[in-house]
Parts: sequence; structure tokens; C-alpha cells
Amino acid sequence: MQTIEMIGAVIGLLYLYLEYKASKWLWPVGVLMPIFYVWIFLQSKFYADMGINIYYFFASIYGWIRWTKTRSEDSDLKISHTPRRYILPLSAIGTLLFAVMAFILIRFTDSPVPYGDSFTTALSILGMWLLAHKYVEQWWLWFFVNIVSCGLYVWKGLYPTSILFAIYSVISVFGYFKWRRMMREEAAALA
Repeated sequence: MQTIEMIGAVIGLLYLYLEYKASKWLWPVGVLMPIFYVWIFLQSKFYADMGINIYYFFASIYGWIRWTKTRSEDSDLKISHTPRRYILPLSAIGTLLFAVMAFILIRFTDSPVPYGDSFTTALSILGMWLLAHKYVEQWWLWFFVNIVSCGLYVWKGLYPTSILFAIYSVISVFGYFKWRRMMREEAAALA
């Protein structure tokens, strides 16, 4: 599994680089990466993480369509803040996802970390949705997902993946500030 994990980590770094740059090419890479991680997480009994990678596969297709569906150059999807009216519904959805996944993992699987796995998966679902809409706050969700995931993967002995998620954690902070700067530049260009 070490070779597959290393390949997945390299693809993950490419994905992160493209996300940091707000490149639409992150989405095709996002279709490829989950194929490796479904296998890795199945073997490690991280079932919710395995499931989230199936979601990532389809969410990447959605993100690609969302980011490239334009009728003219002026209609590109712009980086923006998450509308305030979404905060409460997203929080409720995240809490519900966490509770349902934790219940399923505790009741029906041999997951060694049902709460951690459910937490990172629930936030990841929300993070992908925010990313597909180019909301800058997606970076903070990824920061928390990555920090917790890094610890879980070290505990499970998935060292290349834990290194990848440690890097993701750091880049999440830089990504937030880069996207904020890009958002201001986009706004200035329109003014």
C-alpha cells in the first residue's frame, strides 16, 4: 500500500498547488486523486474518509462544470465571501452529517476512530461545496480538516498521507490569504 499512498500524496500535492492558484485544472486532478484514496482508506478502515473520496470524485466533476460554465470572459466565477445567510444552514447540515456518520460508523463498522472520521468527513463535504462556489472561507474548513486528519493518519501509521495533510494544513492558511488578495484584485479590476 505504501506505493499507492505515495502516488496519492503526490497527486494530492498537485491538487493543493492548483487549488492555491485558483486554477480550474484542480478539478481534473480532483477526479483522479480519490481513486487512490478510496483504496487507501478502505485498507485502513477509515470508512467515512473512504466515502468522502467517492463524494470528492463526483464533487470534482461538479466543481469543474461550475468553474468552467461561462458564456463570456466576464462571467467567470469570482472568488467571494460565503453569504451570511448560508452560515446557519451550513452549520446545521454539518452537524447533521457528523451525527449520522458517527452513528453509522459506531453501529455498523469496526472503525477505530468514528468521531474523528465523521468530523473530518462532515467538514470536508461542506468544504468541497464552498470550494465549488469559490467562497474564500473554504480554506478555514480545510485547515481544521487537515489538522485533525493529520493526527488521525499518524495514529494509523499512514505516514505519507499524514505528511501530505500537514502540508495541507500550512497551505490552508496561505491559501486563505492568497484568495483574499485575489478577491480584492478581481474587485478592483471590475471597478
